Amino acid sequence: MNLPNNKKIGVIGAGQLGKMLAEAASPWNIKFNFLDAKNSPAERHADKFITGNIKDKEDIKALCAISDIVTFEIEHIDSETLFEVEKEGKKIFPLPSVLKIIKDKGIQKEFYKNNNIPVPHFVVIKEEKDWILHLDEFKGEEIVVKSCTGGYDGKGVEITSKEKIKNGFRPFPTNNAMLEEKMEEMLEVSIIVAIDQKNNHLCYPPVVMEFHPITNLVMFLHTETDLKQEIIEQCNKIAIQTAKSFHSPGLFAVELFIDKENKVWVNEVAPRPHNSGHHTIEACYTSQYEQLNRILLGMPLGSTKLLCSAAMLNIVGADNFEGKYKIDNLENILALEGVYIHMYDKSISKPARKLGHITVLANNREELFKKTELLRDIKVIPL
Repeated sequence: MNLPNNKKIGVIGAGQLGKMLAEAASPWNIKFNFLDAKNSPAERHADKFITGNIKDKEDIKALCAISDIVTFEIEHIDSETLFEVEKEGKKIFPLPSVLKIIKDKGIQKEFYKNNNIPVPHFVVIKEEKDWILHLDEFKGEEIVVKSCTGGYDGKGVEITSKEKIKNGFRPFPTNNAMLEEKMEEMLEVSIIVAIDQKNNHLCYPPVVMEFHPITNLVMFLHTETDLKQEIIEQCNKIAIQTAKSFHSPGLFAVELFIDKENKVWVNEVAPRPHNSGHHTIEACYTSQYEQLNRILLGMPLGSTKLLCSAAMLNIVGADNFEGKYKIDNLENILALEGVYIHMYDKSISKPARKLGHITVLANNREELFKKTELLRDIKVIPL
């Protein structure tokens, strides 16, 4: 088998995920075409860059026309156009059918329910009376409200009280909202499942995620899960079942809840590289980005084994300013052994904007948490 370095991969979206996908393919000399707004993070890595709109039919078709294989780094795009291009013979992974399910959280949850995949209790809001009609079906005083479409990077999720809903609080429009049970005392875990074009699969080791209480962004994750082997096996089984239910090659980040009774529930799935897999660049034999390139190019899956204990911290824009920025205390951070900084080529900091991430490697749990504590208060400050 020769390396398919004559192939061109087209990516709808040119953010940090596209940037890291292209970086991972550099050793194989694979060329990338991107579609997105001018000055997007992946633009400098493009063989050809189409300045346009990732939701525009003609722009998507233009990217597909100059690419051998097409993928996407964000779900909020036009799946119907991809169906048209697929019918013309273009290879698109994951399949457009996956995107059509996942881009709407209500449809996504119904899909899991119909495929016997465990999910927290939910109700899709179809008309105004549904806001009140189903409230008593949910345990506790608080409830999770989600926007069915458009949510990204923690946006589109609101945790509120049933009382506020009864009093008329509507965080999202009635035709684009769902109610979901708030899981109490739960652990949030992510498992990335890779499925190649021959339907072989591999799982990355699970990571535990911590989220910002207001923005709902992943702020910190680590590989030291403390989970018993039987729980890990249960998580893997459900993650594989979920990813396989789409009947498509691709990389699937399956986000899971583990409740206080050790029951495992699927929260949602991202059909692409994910924030919960950034650490794999340094921490695994095969990063999630190299893995997706292998899948797109019809190559064998690479080993997903961890090389050592690992953690990741997001570098996020401060809530008190917008503008050019720098990382505070950078000299001391770079002096730490096993610490790797990835910046996303975003020149302007905005509140809650992802600007980069830090991966931390260590020989054991104690060393890992000791290092990450030194980095937890990393600050983005005005330049």
